[in-house]
Amino acid sequence: MIPWLIDLFMKTNLTLSDITRKNVEMVARIEAAASLKRTWGQRVADKFAGFIGSWTFIIAQITVFASWIVLNVVAWSHHWDPYPFILLDVLLTFQAALAGPVLMMSQNRQGRLNEQRNHLDLQINLLAEQENTEMLILLRKICDKLGLEMDDGSPVESLANITDPHALIQQIQETQFAGHPSKVQ
Repeated sequence: MIPWLIDLFMKTNLTLSDITRKNVEMVARIEAAASLKRTWGQRVADKFAGFIGSWTFIIAQITVFASWIVLNVVAWSHHWDPYPFILLDVLLTFQAALAGPVLMMSQNRQGRLNEQRNHLDLQINLLAEQENTEMLILLRKICDKLGLEMDDGSPVESLANITDPHALIQQIQETQFAGHPSKVQ
């Protein structure tokens, strides 16, 4: 490698750990900002979804149902919901009718957030690809200027071309749906 280029790389005192720490902190700030933008209803839906999807809820619900059934089956004096436990059925139906839409609200919000992240990821990947293409072109020019020869089998020439995302999508679809032409969109 060229000595001045080595010196240029060595002047940066950032370690890989420093770089990843900065990236993790940036992602944490983005997550915190997204969390702060949630409305009251979204926060309630997320908390509700988190609780419904926990072992605490499952164990508590099993305990309540088992107790309900046992107390009604072995009750000595008063059976408030005798077999086939119609009141319990009504309560469970009410719970499902309430929980379903709230869980969907939370999942829809999370889906929109994931779409934004995917879009950001795509934009960053496209930018990185463009930067890499420019670097390959510049490296090629440096090699030409210094009179350095490249291997004939090197894919540098094809990598230095700008990537067309639409062509890649078409190639992916054709590969994924090979043998299923009706599924290609």
